Amino acid sequence: MSAVRIRVLIVDDDPLVRAGLRMILGGAQDLELVGEAADGQEALDLVARELPDVVLMDIRMPRMDGLAATRRLRELGTAARIVILTTFDTDEMVLTALRHGAVGFLLKDTPPAELVLAVRRVARGEPSLSSSVTTRLIAAVTASPDTSRQRAALALLDRLTAREREVALAVSEGLTNSEIAASLYMGVATVKTHVGSVFAKLEVSNRVQVARCVHDAGTGPGTERGQGSWV
Repeated sequence: MSAVRIRVLIVDDDPLVRAGLRMILGGAQDLELVGEAADGQEALDLVARELPDVVLMDIRMPRMDGLAATRRLRELGTAARIVILTTFDTDEMVLTALRHGAVGFLLKDTPPAELVLAVRRVARGEPSLSSSVTTRLIAAVTASPDTSRQRAALALLDRLTAREREVALAVSEGLTNSEIAASLYMGVATVKTHVGSVFAKLEVSNRVQVARCVHDAGTGPGTERGQGSWV
């Protein structure tokens, strides 16, 4: 019996970009390209018909742009995981895409091997943000410190066990479950259990929100591990 392949849909109005992505995806035996769309409206129809696992979505397109299409797909309850793939990475654009339900944000100059790995991560349920996007996103969500926000974050983090705090900090640093398992000497299944518990106790639904809570509590970029008052 052949292994189940990850079904991918490409959405971009530039035929050259679609051709490039088609070539990249075609080189991975575990990925299957199930369709291509030139705008967001066409993407809605194809997602409904082809049921892809992952959608690589451009932002600037005619008729319906990528952000609007992402929001609409989430409203429709599609199970497809959406990765924004663009040449732009402004803070507001990243935040808007994540609010609309995207689970990844990659630049179009992402090396082919990293792009394929990102698709695999997203298909497993892990987010995928390029390193430059992660750095800027953390800076954006931690700008203008608010003591009341910090107190609220500390109260939430106080619910965690010592091990869950280590996992939450690792998540905030952008590590994948596999990387957390290696750094904390745990099995991946154990990490997934801890991540699920962290989500529940912090009352969040994604890893970006975990990062925001951790940094609101005072353990931000440039703070050594263990110096935060909640660690």
